[in-house]
Amino acid sequence: MIKKILKKFKSLDVGIDLGTANTVVFLKGEGIVIREPSVVALDKESRKILAIGRDAYEMVGKTPGNIVAVRPMKDGVIADFDMTQLLIEFFIKKIRTDFKTKIKNTLIGIPWGITEVEKRAVFEAGKLAGQVNTRLIDEPMAAAVGAGLDVSKPLGRMIVDIGGGTTEIAVISLGGMVHCQSLRMAGDQIDQCIMSHCRKNYNLLIGERMAERIKIGIGTTVSIDEEYSMDVRGRDLMSGIPKNYSLSSYEIRDAISEVIATIVQAVKKALEKTPPELASDITSTGIVLSGGGALLKGLTDYIARETNIPCRVAEDPLSCVAKGTGEILENSALQEQLSAIIMMRNRNFTMSK
Repeated sequence: MIKKILKKFKSLDVGIDLGTANTVVFLKGEGIVIREPSVVALDKESRKILAIGRDAYEMVGKTPGNIVAVRPMKDGVIADFDMTQLLIEFFIKKIRTDFKTKIKNTLIGIPWGITEVEKRAVFEAGKLAGQVNTRLIDEPMAAAVGAGLDVSKPLGRMIVDIGGGTTEIAVISLGGMVHCQSLRMAGDQIDQCIMSHCRKNYNLLIGERMAERIKIGIGTTVSIDEEYSMDVRGRDLMSGIPKNYSLSSYEIRDAISEVIATIVQAVKKALEKTPPELASDITSTGIVLSGGGALLKGLTDYIARETNIPCRVAEDPLSCVAKGTGEILENSALQEQLSAIIMMRNRNFTMSK
């Protein structure tokens, strides 16, 4: 009788890229089913949740004093544990269409460079959100799988995952990470540089959303034949009234140059620490970029010029980590190949249950 009842329940396997800027969810057998901002809007006084995800993002910079739009993730790790738990619960509920649907396995991508305490926070948030069988995997490995790289072969591959809060640089071979480097400098820092540039040079105060639009619209890393321009709206710090200014891609390139140079320098250091045979492979296979930062205009050309190694952007770079977690869940042979690295990331938590 119990077996008959259990057969009525639909079991799902879920892969999650719990990012600083966006959360992407992969459902086994379905593909990417959710892609929404990692934002929670709440009333500061009552602590009542008003919106989560895309609806909450629309409130960023536009809320009255008693309402705040919170980003639970900062630099790729949990900044607000309770809000992160609510975020995971919200997205899981969107997947569970009825009470007969249950989540069997959840695989969450985490930055390689975070501490054991930060890893435990992600693990516990997943558990408390109702995902009993929660496991963690390093984002660079998941991104490499999601980018279509064959990580199981004895062949050197380099993946550079530029997200909102962190940049992860990894050299992968035989299902393991030979070298990995994590840099807490990525898309959010680029936005901050753009905001700072507008404030210092134009006395113009702009918000995070406007800075992101500028980055996407006219952000470049190399000189181009025809420079872009963009009208930007903000508040004049001298008069206090709204003002419009026209910004050029040339000045934005100069404003973000320090962040880009730091990321490229980290890539070069990773190559220096890579064993010669694998470095030779990477010279042939090239460097693959994933994450939202990979879409910055001219970045592949800049990295190729600085390293003398071909560089390309992965197909659908925004989804690489989530797709990678999903493909690992779907491919039993790949799970077996990567079992050591998954176990290593989870052993301390599962042993202490």
